[in-house]
Amino acid sequence: MSMGDLISIHPSELKFPFELRRQSSCSMQLTNKTEKYVAFKVKTTNPKKYCVRPNSGIVLPGSSCNVTVTMQAQKEAPPEPCRDKFLVQSVVTPDGTTSKDITPEMFNKEDGRVVNEFKMRVIYIPANPPSPVPEGSEEGTPPRASSQENGNQNFEEVSRSLEDTKEKSSEAWSAISKLTDEKSSALQQNQRLRQELEQIRKDISKSRAGGFSLMFVMLVGLLGVLVGYFVKRG
Repeated sequence: MSMGDLISIHPSELKFPFELRRQSSCSMQLTNKTEKYVAFKVKTTNPKKYCVRPNSGIVLPGSSCNVTVTMQAQKEAPPEPCRDKFLVQSVVTPDGTTSKDITPEMFNKEDGRVVNEFKMRVIYIPANPPSPVPEGSEEGTPPRASSQENGNQNFEEVSRSLEDTKEKSSEAWSAISKLTDEKSSALQQNQRLRQELEQIRKDISKSRAGGFSLMFVMLVGLLGVLVGYFVKRG
């Protein structure tokens, strides 16, 4: 945190995540340390490259103001270190001053006017930093397990899991097929038993009907003999 006479600035450096052809933003917070109205203005050595919102304003006594700085998309990597700079100016203003009342003349060091200034440098941070080297690996020594080996291991595990699932599924279908065949065989056997039982009942009925007819014929014949006997005697 930068400590000035009028305002404190956090952070003290502007750090932008850098990636080609992509905008990047960072912010800073201005805090009024006094009991007076303080006007501020933010300038940069490269205004075409950066957009500052708001680039000026009023910070009330004991309050804070956030400023966002946006770097336009860049087509090529910037030089190292970055030469761009920012300047934050602050000055005491009369109570009740608003942002509309701010003029460039307020920040001119004339007529004994005290203007505080703080310079900020720009730092670029890679948007996609390289992965850290695994512990225990040294130059010329391969890491314990590369990403490809981990991928192969995961693929083998998935393959084994699929094979186990297929085997269990095959066993389940075999059991279901066996039960279905047994059920079909039991139904067929039950049908045959029903047919045989029905045939036995028919045979019994025929047998009973045939026995009654023979007995009736015998009785009729016996009755005819008796009648003939009595007729002769008479």
